Amino acid sequence: MLETSARLLRLLSLLQSRRDWPGAELAERLGVTTRTVRRDVDRLRDLGYPVESATGTTGGYRLGVGAALPPLLLDDDEAVAVAVGLRAAATGTVTGIEETSLRALTKLEQVLPSRLRHRVGAMQSAILPLTGPGPTVNPELLTTLAAACRAHEGIRFGYQQHTRRAEPYRLVHTGRRWYLLAFDLDRDDWRTFRVDRIDRAPQPGPRFTPRPEPAEGVHAYVSNALTAAPYRHRATILFHAPLDAVAEHTSPTAGRLEPRDADSCLFYAGGDSLDSIAVFVALKGIDFQVLDPPELKDHIRALAQRLTRAGAED
Repeated sequence: MLETSARLLRLLSLLQSRRDWPGAELAERLGVTTRTVRRDVDRLRDLGYPVESATGTTGGYRLGVGAALPPLLLDDDEAVAVAVGLRAAATGTVTGIEETSLRALTKLEQVLPSRLRHRVGAMQSAILPLTGPGPTVNPELLTTLAAACRAHEGIRFGYQQHTRRAEPYRLVHTGRRWYLLAFDLDRDDWRTFRVDRIDRAPQPGPRFTPRPEPAEGVHAYVSNALTAAPYRHRATILFHAPLDAVAEHTSPTAGRLEPRDADSCLFYAGGDSLDSIAVFVALKGIDFQVLDPPELKDHIRALAQRLTRAGAED
């Protein structure tokens, strides 16, 4: 059985790892009785941790929200993940949090055991970020949008010099840009908005009842909106290879993959020219068939002829 101080730390770690815990499960994890769990919870409350109790036959506990941020307990893997994440945030796409991230990282690394500092250092030294110039967003704007999504609260905001009214649902990060998935009230349809193009701070509107998701699903809608809809041409390609094999040669921001059967998959993409789509698909090194549009086949034939002539020249 754990000593009282060690048991309290273990109990706190468990409470921080998930939202709700039945009292009996906590007792089993700690190797004590439910009565001991109740006493330990009271000790945590005396230390300022807002542990809430759930009523019912089995009872349960939840770590609530207090007036101040309590100390967090992280295991080795969690600490390494947080440290690496903070270093990445210091050079990421969210502007204004670089200094804050470095301050938090300094505090964390001061208390990391040497073995974990070595792990963090080794991982960081092996990472070479190839980030080019691109749009950045304000963290306060992201926080405001995330809160509106969570609270199902409508917003009114400026977007490319126009006022938009929307019901926000999800924030989407592609690695380079942030997008807001929302239902546009003025257009009566789903839309994705680039967050860096929001030019007037969102103003809160009335709460709303969540709508049914887009017919094809949130993931498919967002993927299509970002990879095909903005372009002049759209294409549907049948790859004669399993989805996992094709996914190794593409990215979610290049197009949307959809399984067809165990040996093939569909690829939906867009481009400003059919030639660019033809080259992109041909360079995958996987057998494919053009399903749509028919004129893309002509561009692929022309590309094949140019490559054949280039290969035949001495």
